[in-house]
Amino acid sequence: MEDPQGKRPVVAVIDDDANLRRTVAALLSESGFEAVPLADGAAFHARGPEPGVDLALIDLRLAEENGLELAISLRRRHGLPIVMLTGRGDDTDRIEGLETGADDYMMKPFNPRELIARIRAVLRRAGHPDMVAADRDAARLIAFGGLRLDLDRRDLVDANGAEIALTNAEYRLLEYLVLNQGRVIPRPELMAELGADLNHYGDRTIDVLILRLRRKIEPVPSKPVHLQTRRGQGYFFVIGSTR
Repeated sequence: MEDPQGKRPVVAVIDDDANLRRTVAALLSESGFEAVPLADGAAFHARGPEPGVDLALIDLRLAEENGLELAISLRRRHGLPIVMLTGRGDDTDRIEGLETGADDYMMKPFNPRELIARIRAVLRRAGHPDMVAADRDAARLIAFGGLRLDLDRRDLVDANGAEIALTNAEYRLLEYLVLNQGRVIPRPELMAELGADLNHYGDRTIDVLILRLRRKIEPVPSKPVHLQTRRGQGYFFVIGSTR
């Protein structure tokens, strides 16, 4: 994973959907990465014992092989960070993916900005030198109401720089809402995004998390400025005050 010549981080996109490979490769290229589109694990292994890849983005449902088994193999052989792509609603698959060593997962269809943010965060945690340096030079922060959400460090801090404690589920819900700011997101979509974290809450999971988040980010939780409700439709996030 060392990159003494300062080359862009290399991401293998392993998916049997040619259109998706092209789309993700273009997105990665536009975002400062070098993409290596591959149809399956055999194409990856054909690159040899030193594949020259910093991270593997793997579709869980490959046509001719098990994406989970491929992820385990690449982790064991090359020590690669892994991000899994899964179909919406495959909660069991997402949980298994994380339990078998994947660093993160994204559901299809995915938000392009969120996918790039997740890949950057995984590479930073893995210690990729160029990504760490880039993060120091240009931190990716979203500010609202005197708070700052750091998409790469995956934390929330107040105006004094003190971290506001969030559970994993609270952070993931907040991140998803912020990355989809201005769009009304129905409860089932938010529940699907949280996946395995649903096990820790009751039937009204999203309502509980929304209430907890409002207590932490809103000046007056009962009169939310940022995390708003569209009755009968879902929730939406507003960066700037609408009042």
